[in-house]
This record gives sequence, structure tokens and C-alpha cells, in this order.
Amino acid sequence: MTLLQNYHRLPVQFVKAQNTIWEDDHQQQYLDLSSGIGVYNIGARHPEVEAALIDQAQQLWHLPNLYDNALQEKVAEQLGGQNYAAYFANSGAEANEAAIKLARIATKKATIITFKNSFHGRTYAAMAATGQDTIHHGMPMAAGFKYATFNDIQSVEAIIDDNVAAIMFELVQGEGGVIPADQTFIKDLAQLAHQHHILLIIDEVQTGIGRTGTKFAYEQYAIEPDIITSAKSLANGLPVGAMLAKNNIADAFSYGVHGSTFGGNPLVMRSAIATLSVLDTLLPELPDKVKQMWSHLKLLQSLDSVIDIRGLGMIIGIALHPDVPVAEVVEKLLFEEHVITLSAGQNTLRLLPPLTLTPAEMKTGIEKIHHILQQYKND
Repeated sequence: MTLLQNYHRLPVQFVKAQNTIWEDDHQQQYLDLSSGIGVYNIGARHPEVEAALIDQAQQLWHLPNLYDNALQEKVAEQLGGQNYAAYFANSGAEANEAAIKLARIATKKATIITFKNSFHGRTYAAMAATGQDTIHHGMPMAAGFKYATFNDIQSVEAIIDDNVAAIMFELVQGEGGVIPADQTFIKDLAQLAHQHHILLIIDEVQTGIGRTGTKFAYEQYAIEPDIITSAKSLANGLPVGAMLAKNNIADAFSYGVHGSTFGGNPLVMRSAIATLSVLDTLLPELPDKVKQMWSHLKLLQSLDSVIDIRGLGMIIGIALHPDVPVAEVVEKLLFEEHVITLSAGQNTLRLLPPLTLTPAEMKTGIEKIHHILQQYKND
């Protein structure tokens, strides 16, 4: 055995990818409706990102955070403008760890409220912030977290006390089954946080960088978070995480408080600059593309195997009947049709297609899903 067995891997070797199409070592092509778990938002090997990487690779790969880095300044400006200061890490979990740490230092309080069914990463504090027993199983959890019920404001009110530093949440619980936040709940949550001087941390690791139809999902909820975390698709395939903090709390991360050897290195920053520039050109057409996608999804609504279709923008959850094994659908039946999808939560088929998916590819992908799911009929 050469590798730890902590991943369930399908027996396929992918060797190439271009936009929405992946190719294996037998030259078989697959339609990607997963974006590599929400990473290839602008499609695999986007030519502008590839050109930026090649150019940077011929200059400088690594630069420690001991020196000025104009590339980091550029990405920070593209992400948060002048209202937020950025810290760069290597993953979403690291960005969330930094957010938790900053909130506690800035407020001098210890408790972070998160939500049942949430997912914030697998490093130690991020794992404790995650509201899923399966993630916690067999491990003593870091202290300082309380869990409310998502979309239930009374459950939040019930656990607030004077020691709460922040409320941390996703606007769509992705790993938890693609559960969108209610508009009223988020409005009430923001008001509650304001009343109690509690920071709002929004985990946009999966919902950011255009995934929901806007650069960040919070833009669709009329709120202004204190801290935002981003990762996954930020550099369209290279490992990067970012924490954005409002200027009024950013100074809490003073010299030596936090750091990362590789965070914000030149290669990933050039990739992020190119990714965000491409995203700016895609955003105006995204509303129409989202409408097209959800129009195609209507084909699935009448199937016996489908309980619900939910999501926001291009993060889509197809809740399946309990008798329909989502693992079989994703890993066998759809995979045999050369369609790459994901699962999430309690028996939910999850789609995270690249934002560059064409109308024809949408139609093909949903028709193949329909073909598979119609095989399951209630007795």
C-alpha cells in the first residue's frame, strides 16, 4: 500500500481536461458537472489562466511573505476593494481557521456560533466549526463552538450570550445537501448580530467566485459581512485560500499573529488575477445561463426518484427518494454515461457545473441524468 486509504477513488485515470471535458488514459471523454468539487468555475485549463501561469513560471514561483508582493495587492483589490483587507492561505479550511482566529482576537470573545449540517473544513478548528457528527466522530473537538439550526432564527437567539465573538455560516450549505439560506433568516441574523455586537463570518469557499450567479453569494442577500472566506475556484485549479476582513477589524492581525509559508505565492496569485478577470467578463451573462440551467432541470421534477430540486445559481442539489442510492447514481450509473457529478448531505445529487458550460452541454447533461433517474420508480 503506497497511499493512505482516506479517499474513495473511482478506477479511472484522468490525464487531460479542457473547459468542461475531461479525458481519461483510454481517450474516453467525460462531461464535467462537478468543476472538480467547485474548483474549475471558469472551466479547466482556461487559456488566460494558463498563459498567466506559464508567464509567471518563467519568472518567480515562490516568494515568502517577508517582502512586498504586488500580486497579492492586486488580488486583494479584485476581491474586496478598499473595504476589506486580505490574508492569503492555501485552502478553504486554512482561510476559515484564520477567520475564527481573527474574530476571537478582534472581539476578545471566545464563542463562535455555527450551524448544524454546515461544513467549514477538516483542519482542527474548522472541523469543530462544522456542524456534522460524522465529521466529529471519534475525535475530541476544539472548544468554543455552539451549533444553531440553519434557517431558524430562534435557535440562534437561544444560544447567544456575552461571550459570542461571531456567527459563521454558508449561504448555501453545500456539503450538507445544498440547502440555501432563507432571505428572511439572513436579514434577521444580520440584525441580531448587529444588536449584540457580533461579527458575521460568511464562508464563501464553495459559493464564491461566481458559483451562485454573483461574485459572492452574500451580494444576493443585502448584507455586509465582517469577514469573508474564499478558496476552491479562486485560482481555478491551484491551491489558494483567502480571508477578507473589514478594515475596522483587520488590524487585530498584527505582526506575527498569523502566517503561511506558501500563502499568496506568485504562481497562485497570477492564476487568481487571471481567474477573477475572466470572471468579470462572465458575470453579465450568468443570470441568463442560470435561467437556462434551471429550465432544463424542470425535466427532472416529475420523476418518482426526485423529491426536491434546490440551490442557488450554479450550485444545485437534486434530493433523491430514500430508495435511490445516490452513490450508485454518481459513481456507477452516471459515471458509465461519462457524466461527472457529486453527492452531498442526505442522498442528494449535487451539481457544480463550470460557469462556461454551453446550453448544448446543459441539455445533454440533464437528459443523461433524467435517463438514469427515470429507471427508479416507486412501487
